[in-house]
Amino acid sequence: MELGAGQFAQSLPRLRELVLGCDFLGLDMEFTGLHSFFLQGKQPSLFDSPAEWYQKARWSVQKFTVNQLGLSIFSNESSNKYVAHSYNFFLFPTTFGIMDSEFSFQASSIKFLTHYGFDYNKFLKDGIPYMNEVQEKKLQQGLLAGNWKVRSTLDKDKVKKVIDEVTRWVPSAEEGGSMVLHDTSGFQQFEVQLILRQALPNVWTEPFGDQKVMVKKMSPRHRWCLENSSYDCCRKELILLSAQGFTSLFHTLVEAKKPLVGHNMLMDLLHLHDKFYKPLPESYEEFKKNIHSLFPVLIDTKNVTKSIWKEFPFPRACSLLEVYEILCSDLNPTNSTCPVIAHASDSSKYADKKSPHEAAYDAFLCGSVLLKIAHLLVGRMPCDTLETSSSFSQYLSVLTKYLNQVNLIRAGCSKINFSGTDVPSHRPPLLIASVQGWPGVDEEQIYQELKGLCKFDVRRLTKNQFLLLSNKFNDVRIVLRDFKAHPNLRIFLYHHWRHSPQVNCLLQICGIVASWSFLAFVFGGSPWYAV
Repeated sequence: MELGAGQFAQSLPRLRELVLGCDFLGLDMEFTGLHSFFLQGKQPSLFDSPAEWYQKARWSVQKFTVNQLGLSIFSNESSNKYVAHSYNFFLFPTTFGIMDSEFSFQASSIKFLTHYGFDYNKFLKDGIPYMNEVQEKKLQQGLLAGNWKVRSTLDKDKVKKVIDEVTRWVPSAEEGGSMVLHDTSGFQQFEVQLILRQALPNVWTEPFGDQKVMVKKMSPRHRWCLENSSYDCCRKELILLSAQGFTSLFHTLVEAKKPLVGHNMLMDLLHLHDKFYKPLPESYEEFKKNIHSLFPVLIDTKNVTKSIWKEFPFPRACSLLEVYEILCSDLNPTNSTCPVIAHASDSSKYADKKSPHEAAYDAFLCGSVLLKIAHLLVGRMPCDTLETSSSFSQYLSVLTKYLNQVNLIRAGCSKINFSGTDVPSHRPPLLIASVQGWPGVDEEQIYQELKGLCKFDVRRLTKNQFLLLSNKFNDVRIVLRDFKAHPNLRIFLYHHWRHSPQVNCLLQICGIVASWSFLAFVFGGSPWYAV
């Protein structure tokens, strides 16, 4: 089911009910861009520690925004059946008063999502507003101080037209008379009402049907009574609630503390923190701590499938949809006994149609893959420990070692542990490339030279030496074999005590000190205490 700004408020109570009563949630997000390469050195690298990777990703997350968020809400409705309510939320940053956001688009991301049918008109025209705590506080202060501005030229023209229309009407209108303003929606309704009330002390405003505002002429005393009553639709708390938009549902997700399931979900978590909670902190450890506090149980199906895939006779899967299809096939020995996963009536389009890279569909795939993998793992448990029908708590117990372990793409560590210390991963050995007869060579030229055979991340060590790192053992074997006769590059296994500039410098200093000590001993004569 698709939800934009026009339907979100009326759907929120039902969404809260579903989230608070479910067993777990599938999550997926689409962005206006992923990694920004505007500045050199911002690309993720296998040389990066998790903290270094975080700093690069943090910079990118601050440049881009979320254009679609998918939630699939899974509930165990009977002993062997789960029902999924799947929702697509089109999102757009809050623009009201002093609130105005800047974000970038990445051409490759636009092209990718457009290929899969993403509707950018819904994102731009009907996106649900959202804000984080810092933005909310800023808006609250602006409302209390009476500071708001109409930002866009389109809205300014609309408001100017409305003010002219009302100011012409007021002098001839009788007290108690009214007029209706048409074609005002969203925050424009608030803006029009606040500006009219500020400019004209003898009018009152209130919403009137869909996309309309009624203006009434009345005495200042009568208006004062209405302004201080619970019937005022422009009360500060109502404006804040409307401006929060999707953030209200985010607060429900945090309140519910249900297991959150994603696939390669680290970028999703970064954006959740930055867009709906607080701007990403500088400290990597603080980010981990905050996320674990917000969502105590995280399950990344990419991390789980990567770990167990080779234990079963499954073919290689390159996407979430391929993983799902394999687990739904006869290749999965427990597929016939796996719980039934049904779509709710408002999400029935996914029963007949594949929609990859549509956020709600991918969120549904995440939850379904989790259930099927958990059931597969339960099937390997001793018979005397099995329950007659597997409950979700039993599924969580077999996934214990994967909880809060989120896959990390292209870094020196393969996953982030949100509930503890990150564990270094087993990587192929580090290589060193020595350059001869290639003046002025840089990292990019080395990378391009190797690219034809295999992919390595390259980092300069000295003027004529470069470190090479790959995440594939086979690439290491290939490059050591095929570059033996290269005219300009000699590639070896890196040994810290032999190749480290710091160690070499230390050894040279020790050698100099030892040489001077020896010379002093030989030519310095008798020691002073022998006199």
